[in-house]
Amino acid sequence: MAVPEAVTLVDLALKATTAYQRPDLSARLRHTRDRLADPSVRVLVVGEFKQGKSQLVNALVNAPVCPVDDDIATAIPTVVRYAESPGVTLVREPQSDSGEPLPPQRSQAPIEQLAQYVSEAGNPGNRHQLSYAEVGLPRRLLESGLVLVDTPGVAGLGSSHGAATMGALPRADAVLLVSDAAQEYTAPELDFLAAARQLCPNVACVITKIDLYPQWRKIVELDRGHLQVAGESTRMFPVSSTLRLHALKTEDQALMEESGYVELIHYLQRDVLGHADDLDRRSVSQDVLAVAEQLATSMKSELAAQEQPERAAQLIAQLTESRRRADELRQRSARWQQTLNDGVQDLTSDIEYDLRDRLRGVSREAERVIEQSDPKNTWDQLANWLEQQVSQAVSQSSLWAIQRAQYLATQVAEHFSQNGAALLPQFDYGAQDFRSANLQAIERPELENVSLFSKLFTGIRGGYGGFVMGGMAMGLAGASMLNPVSAGAGLLFGGKTLHDELKRNKQRRQSEAKVAMRRHIDDVTFQTGKDSRDMLRQVQRNLRDHFTSIAEQMTTSLNDAVVSAQKAVQTDEASRGSRIRDLRAELERIEHLADRARALDSSTARFSAGLSMVGVGR
Repeated sequence: MAVPEAVTLVDLALKATTAYQRPDLSARLRHTRDRLADPSVRVLVVGEFKQGKSQLVNALVNAPVCPVDDDIATAIPTVVRYAESPGVTLVREPQSDSGEPLPPQRSQAPIEQLAQYVSEAGNPGNRHQLSYAEVGLPRRLLESGLVLVDTPGVAGLGSSHGAATMGALPRADAVLLVSDAAQEYTAPELDFLAAARQLCPNVACVITKIDLYPQWRKIVELDRGHLQVAGESTRMFPVSSTLRLHALKTEDQALMEESGYVELIHYLQRDVLGHADDLDRRSVSQDVLAVAEQLATSMKSELAAQEQPERAAQLIAQLTESRRRADELRQRSARWQQTLNDGVQDLTSDIEYDLRDRLRGVSREAERVIEQSDPKNTWDQLANWLEQQVSQAVSQSSLWAIQRAQYLATQVAEHFSQNGAALLPQFDYGAQDFRSANLQAIERPELENVSLFSKLFTGIRGGYGGFVMGGMAMGLAGASMLNPVSAGAGLLFGGKTLHDELKRNKQRRQSEAKVAMRRHIDDVTFQTGKDSRDMLRQVQRNLRDHFTSIAEQMTTSLNDAVVSAQKAVQTDEASRGSRIRDLRAELERIEHLADRARALDSSTARFSAGLSMVGVGR
């Protein structure tokens, strides 16, 4: 369970909302409680192929959970989390015929057979159609909620694995970019790092295999230089998984320090898990403070009316106006609703145009490359290049779409309230974590290959016509049919016929390659466009439901405040003093709840001492 004091505070607030008969506020707090019940802090371990990602995960948990070998590459993500007993769960995330996501399918597998499902050798081309594998281990490092995700090699933005990993970044709490000490950072690694920092708040770099390369310190300095040039202030950890595992086996503390894992684990516990706890505290503090303010609204209005009956009419008028403004926030004509609806429509159009524009540029460049080569000889290289370019275009477009969606959410929150940043919900982008159905391999076209026999036949056929024509022409001059001129004509016509036939075959192969390329790009455009629209619809629903719920809570609180103030006017003098004492006691309890919420997060603004009419009506 994350942050026990936060859980205790939410439970106390739930008792208060039940006692004061506010089921709407109870539902909000139960959602907060459910969020705290899942302490998972997800850390993506990313990097190019054969950089030591799987061994890094194994060394962190001191168990050979991820398959490691010179000829083994990770094919699907492996999620390592805490469990009381070891086990493996295989997860499939199917889709309906219309492309809608279906409930995940989960099945158990022996932990010793994990390599048969997550490695390229055991599961080539992901023939088992798995989304990811989940491994449970009883480890102290994982017990606090840390979840490690070993991902396939990303090869930068320009790869299908990279695009799938990029889609999982908004849900990650931290990212470890893994690169070995054999060479300095490559351009794809720096591109991926820059993109990751825009989507994830916590990114660190890990340099592995320092025990294998004596020049690792020089490589680390070069990498730091690249990060400085790129304007990145990312933490860097040089480590040796081999030394870490040997140190654990021999209980050698000096060797453990030398492995570099002590600092890395401190970083995960302090900056990653600690940061997640801070976010939980801040979120719970804001939710409980908001609930406390809603609970106090009707009591403060009644107290004011009881203490100053002569001002009751003015107070009721003010509360009625605030209720009207709060009720307007629920209407479809509210400014934030208009901003949300218009923004989603504009964003849908912009994202669709951006994706098509990027892929159209890839298509034009691919056609130029096809026209300058023979696909029969270059198809494998062309297909690999095309898949990389398409993946990069999709990744960049998806990254831009997520950033624009987050900006739109901020605009909506600002229109709802001047303190909009505190009102933003946790975003649900609607897509599954590692879906990459829109980045399937391009289908190989039927590239006709002219055999030697076909070439001879074509040449002989053309040569025969030339020989006959030359022989007939010389026959008119009295020469025999077989002569040097007719033989030369036969060779000339045969060569020309063969050249023209080979040229037509090449053009046909180029045309078939272009058709295959366009079909692939159309398929990617169709599926990726649908994913983007689904993501925006999910964001729209999320924001709409979130702010509508807040508006309804405000309206309910102000309705109760108006009724309480009206009843206070009718209270006789004998009962007035007793009621004032009761109200002050209840407000003290609520203020105590608010004090505990402020203490949970010292950065949270102080709970207002009195009801702010302007604040409620914004």
